[in-house]
Amino acid sequence: MSLKVENPSMTAELTVPPLRLIDDLGHAVPENESGGFTLPAVDTLLSLYRQMVIARRFDVQVTALTRQGRLATYPSALGQEACEIAAVAALAPQDWLFPTYRDSIALLTRGVEPKDILASFRGDWHSGYDYHTHRIAPQATPLATQALHAVGLATAAKLKRDDTVALTLLGDGATSEGDAHEAFNFAAVWQAPVVFVVQNNQFAISVPLDKQMACRTIADKAIGYGMPGYYVDGNDVAAMYAVVSAAMDRARSGGGPTLIEGLTYRIEAHTNSDDPTRYRKAADVDLWRSRDPIERLEKYLVAQGALTEGVRASILAAAEELATTTRDCMTEQAVVDPLELFEHVYSTPRTALAEQRALLAAELDGDALASAVATEESTR
Repeated sequence: MSLKVENPSMTAELTVPPLRLIDDLGHAVPENESGGFTLPAVDTLLSLYRQMVIARRFDVQVTALTRQGRLATYPSALGQEACEIAAVAALAPQDWLFPTYRDSIALLTRGVEPKDILASFRGDWHSGYDYHTHRIAPQATPLATQALHAVGLATAAKLKRDDTVALTLLGDGATSEGDAHEAFNFAAVWQAPVVFVVQNNQFAISVPLDKQMACRTIADKAIGYGMPGYYVDGNDVAAMYAVVSAAMDRARSGGGPTLIEGLTYRIEAHTNSDDPTRYRKAADVDLWRSRDPIERLEKYLVAQGALTEGVRASILAAAEELATTTRDCMTEQAVVDPLELFEHVYSTPRTALAEQRALLAAELDGDALASAVATEESTR
């Protein structure tokens, strides 16, 4: 069965089996159920496993730091590792990633340091990493706005005749936004080299999917825009990697955009200020815990002889080292310069902004002088 979404019948069942290459028990699915995709090599899968384990340890550590009051907020991606790690692994060095606020582990996997990822969540800076160095746009909090940015960059790349592809991560709720509609439509009309990966974790904060849309799957929406759509088991990193990689290759060769839906689940709360018990059942959470993406791949790799105790110990040690680094950087006192407010506002500073900066600088100098005088007098 091909999982390229065709025009659905009005009598189609609401529950559609997603494409998968490794099932819940860690077994490779038969070839006739793979949707035409090939299971990635064992070495590739072992690398994806390593990245997922490290990403989860980071996510768990940051959630703990948030509960301790070290960060203002943090949206966990626990349970969604397969979608994010597969997407990043499919990127070439020249490609751009357009993430959301929940995609911190995608940034980590792309090479951004923990302190730079968490700078905005702690309130130190708007975004702590260099966009051009990592080829990652700022993490978008407004829903779906980054999808339009991705289409714009991809279209510019096409006009310049370079081989850059833009990949943007979205949530299921984001596809209900007008910005997503505009991005999908423009991408298809312009045949932009962009890939849309929707992490369907089944809740837009507290709103379940059936209260957002009546379509069979989110991937079905691709039909109306004139681009391919794929409905994938988002907890199967092998399937996600295979489908995203194929979509990236298609975009790079001039085939235009692709919409990929990864069916997954958000195990943790929406953020630390959310109470998920008010809108979902504990039994549902337990069910999705049993479909854990890391455990699924682990079973497959052990059966293949690729994941030995020594390899596992090495991966866990690397994960703990990262957790230590993350804790240490969050205990450091941030050095904040109020004058940074005026940086990166305009490429060429405006007169009014320069005047405001000068006023603040004078006020800060006066405060510093007054503080110095008070300190001197207190020591006499």
